[in-house]
Amino acid sequence: MIQCLSPTNDIAFKKIFGETKNKDILIHFLNDVLHKSDKNAITDVTIVNPNQLPEIAGSKESILDVLCLDNSGIQYIVEMQVSGQKGFEKRAQYYAAKAYSTQAKEGYKYEKLKEVIFLAILDFTMFPDKEYYRSTHEVLDTQTYARDLKDFSFTFIELPKFTKTNPEELLTYEDKWCYFFKHASEPNNMRNFLSSITDQSKVIERAYNILEAHNWTEEELMQYERMEKMNMDAIARMDYALETGKAQGIAIGMAQGMAQGVAQGVAQGVAQGVAQGVAQGVAQGTEDTQRSIAIRLKQSGMSAEEISSYTGLTLSQIEAL
Repeated sequence: MIQCLSPTNDIAFKKIFGETKNKDILIHFLNDVLHKSDKNAITDVTIVNPNQLPEIAGSKESILDVLCLDNSGIQYIVEMQVSGQKGFEKRAQYYAAKAYSTQAKEGYKYEKLKEVIFLAILDFTMFPDKEYYRSTHEVLDTQTYARDLKDFSFTFIELPKFTKTNPEELLTYEDKWCYFFKHASEPNNMRNFLSSITDQSKVIERAYNILEAHNWTEEELMQYERMEKMNMDAIARMDYALETGKAQGIAIGMAQGMAQGVAQGVAQGVAQGVAQGVAQGVAQGTEDTQRSIAIRLKQSGMSAEEISSYTGLTLSQIEAL
């Protein structure tokens, strides 16, 4: 059986959507997921260098998964994110703001600035309080809800919330792309799915064919495997930090809470002390765990920026370790 790789891997994602020879797949994908049609439909794109170079020495370089311009000059940032990352919503705004500001050169008129659209496919739950898998965020007037400031929009697709499993349930191309991202590496599921696609362009089928391992060079497969390992390591570190932090926090919290409760000597004091102690202990345990993990990552040679993204510690906290 042909091995099919996962499109959620950054290397595979860029191979499908980030190469000029496949730009018709990218155009189809953007129109489908961003609900563009008729006069608003994207008809052509130019894929540009995804490296956003810093304008100030010492600033952080941004490396995007896919960055492209449509025929009207609108910029699209398309990101694939496998593991949860603290502050990802701020990272999205930072990338969009940087793409927007780099349009302005010397003598450039502000009215010529073009819209920036950020689209992220997430293999984790970003908004736990939202039930629907898709959310779009725009700048609106809080009284009239008019969209007077139109140059930024952010769309997030949370794959864990997409629950359709039967190809017959897939009514739109947005549905089909979500199914593709969740099940492309499962040949049995994909066989029935691909047979249900009836359009002549067969865009999703072509995207699926790109994922077949026999179409990849040995070097490309090695890059893919390295990215898979990085993703698994990141998830494992987060799981370890969460479990260790909870365990340490609960233990410390129970001890502190019981001591405080006994000292107060009344039932109300016991209940309040335990609750407060557990809360303080969980917070302290989590912070101690973050610092412990950061020290080990720093000793392994990982950059401060990477350590910050995994642990949530600030760069100054990491430098002080």
